[in-house]
Amino acid sequence: MHCTTEVSHEEIAAAMEGELREIGFSPLKTAKEVANHMANQKGVTLLFVNAMCGCAGVGARVGTMMALQNSSHQPDHLITVFAGVDDEATAEVFTYTKPYPPSSPAIALFKDGAMVFFLERHQIKGVAPEEIAQDVQGALEGCFA
Repeated sequence: MHCTTEVSHEEIAAAMEGELREIGFSPLKTAKEVANHMANQKGVTLLFVNAMCGCAGVGARVGTMMALQNSSHQPDHLITVFAGVDDEATAEVFTYTKPYPPSSPAIALFKDGAMVFFLERHQIKGVAPEEIAQDVQGALEGCFA
């Protein structure tokens, strides 16, 4: 007899999102939550666009967590949306990251409502988490200079 355990898309997404929640990220699930945050943000916001792809877990999430762990400069707000899961929230996020095309995964920094850093999928895929962490740390330092 052969036993298999199937894990749903939602369960995988919840586990990935949980990694970010553990370090202080607030998941935004609706377009209204995104719009409210963006309209009212003060200081520095780090946005992580999560995704099911390998480069999100292997590089982007780990690199982002490393950057936050190793940086003396911490954002005032940590927010995340999950592409392919929170479609409405993700679509709304991408209205704030123009002129860049939609990208998942992606990492963005906003300072007082203005986007000052955006790392796209093509800059993440195949890149070591340590390099991503350095990019994010450098951008954080620039926000506080």
